[in-house]
Amino acid sequence: MRTSVNTGAAPVPARAWVVLALGLLAQAAGTVLVSAPVYLIPLLHLDQGLPLAAVGTLTAAPTLGMVLTLVLWGAAADRFGERWVIAGGLGLTAAAAAAAALTAALTDGLLPLGIALFCGGAAAASTNAASGRVVVGWFPRHRRGFAMGVRQMSQPLGVAIAAVSVPPLAATLQTTGVFAVIGALLAVITVACAVGIRNPPRPASAPAHRQVAAAQTNPYRASAFLVRIHAVSVLLVVPQFALATFGMVWLIAGLGWQATAAGLLMGAAQFVGALGRIVIGGVSDRVGERVRVLRWVAIAGVVVMVLLALIGFTHDAIPAGFAIGGIVLVIATVVSVADNGLAFTSVAEAAGSGWAGRALGVQNTGQFIAASAVGPGIGAAITLLGYPLVFGLVALAPLIAIPLIPREDRHG
Repeated sequence: MRTSVNTGAAPVPARAWVVLALGLLAQAAGTVLVSAPVYLIPLLHLDQGLPLAAVGTLTAAPTLGMVLTLVLWGAAADRFGERWVIAGGLGLTAAAAAAAALTAALTDGLLPLGIALFCGGAAAASTNAASGRVVVGWFPRHRRGFAMGVRQMSQPLGVAIAAVSVPPLAATLQTTGVFAVIGALLAVITVACAVGIRNPPRPASAPAHRQVAAAQTNPYRASAFLVRIHAVSVLLVVPQFALATFGMVWLIAGLGWQATAAGLLMGAAQFVGALGRIVIGGVSDRVGERVRVLRWVAIAGVVVMVLLALIGFTHDAIPAGFAIGGIVLVIATVVSVADNGLAFTSVAEAAGSGWAGRALGVQNTGQFIAASAVGPGIGAAITLLGYPLVFGLVALAPLIAIPLIPREDRHG
């Protein structure tokens, strides 16, 4: 059973674009909170002297919270619809941001702040599962790659906003001000989502017993397609979060960039990466196959991580090495985020409308488990081995992913 009421070349209703825009804003706002600790690293590690591994653990707190609730939010979207799951979850995220601001004002310890960020990530997970499900429900297959690419802009867009805004806010308002501003942003978008989002219409032509049967069919029993896509996504998220977490610190500590310039560059990289997701989604619509394009992205991921490692080893010996390193980092960041929309669309299409929320929850859970390990794991590895060698080791993740990518798409 298809997840959209439109088939073939049917036009996309205007409401679909409104829902898409609000879903993008919702997840982008949640991503700003989840990403903010990354861009507090210069303040906490370089200025305040906290160990990199400890600060890396703080950056993993919100993603760990997401891991524990993604499937639950997806099941809630399958059962109750997307509108109130997104709006309600975003409201809880705003409350967690306010709690983070309060704890930062009252104590210098990382544990209370980490707990608040953990709760914020747990609440922000609502937008990850439900916003993807609502997009697939509103758009026909021939526009889903593009639409999901737009929706998947939300993550790099949120990271870009955090990269550009958090360092200057931290310099002037400290940690408390950072999370107070984020909480206000989340509150405004919560109201917009509650007013503007509508659940997608469901097919009315099929007999009721067929719809119930389809909703109860477990797509994981039909084939290994979903499991393989989940595994590939876990591997491909390693370079994405490694660069998002430590790319800015490498520019500052490894290449000598100023913090503000490094933040602007990382923000630009995330913005270009967001646009790249749209382009890649449109390419998959034109090619007519998600997994083929996903394989191209994985191969490119190996190449750019190896180049980044080489630049890390040789930037002192080549003219303008610090600038070339920044350019290569931008390219690597753009490639590292290009796979998400393809994988999300593949998962939602293979799962079908009755299982899309849960399958997207599982998809996100695997990714954020990996992301939670990236902060402390990569931080400790960099301390022992240095940035260039670790970047080279990270290239192994997309290399392993390539043979796991299925040969053809599957549709629920």
